[in-house]
Amino acid sequence: MTESERSVRIERVGAGRYVAHNPDGATLPIGGDGFSPVELLLAAIGSCTAIDTDVATTRRTEPDSFTITVSGDKVSDRESGNRMENLAVTFAVRFPEGEAGDAARAMLPRTVALSHDKLCTVSRTVERGTPVRTIIE
Repeated sequence: MTESERSVRIERVGAGRYVAHNPDGATLPIGGDGFSPVELLLAAIGSCTAIDTDVATTRRTEPDSFTITVSGDKVSDRESGNRMENLAVTFAVRFPEGEAGDAARAMLPRTVALSHDKLCTVSRTVERGTPVRTIIE
C-alpha cells in the first residue's frame, strides 16, 4: 500500500464565497456564482470515473459525445445530520460507427466497473465512509 498526501486550500473571498486552490495553482470558485459544496462532491464523484473511463476508451477512438450526470438526494435529518443518499452516476457516451467505435463501446462497461470497484479514489472513499477530522489552529 502506498500513501500520497493531497490537499487544497480554501480561501474566503466574500460573504458565502470561497475559492479553492490546489498546489498546482488552479482555482475553483465555491458558493455565490460558483459550485456549492454538494455540487463539488457530485462533480468529484463523476469526474473521477469519467477520467478513468475516458483514458481507457480513447485509446480506441475519440467519442462523439461524452457526458456524465451525477445525482442524489440531499437529506436533512435532525437525528443523524445532513447527507446525500441515492447517489447515481449515469454515463451517456457515444462512439463513432466502425471497428474502433465498436471496440470502445465494448470496453465501456468494463472500464466504468473497474473505475468504480478499484480506481476511483473519490467514490471509493465515499462508499467506505472514511472519517473526517476537523482541526482548529
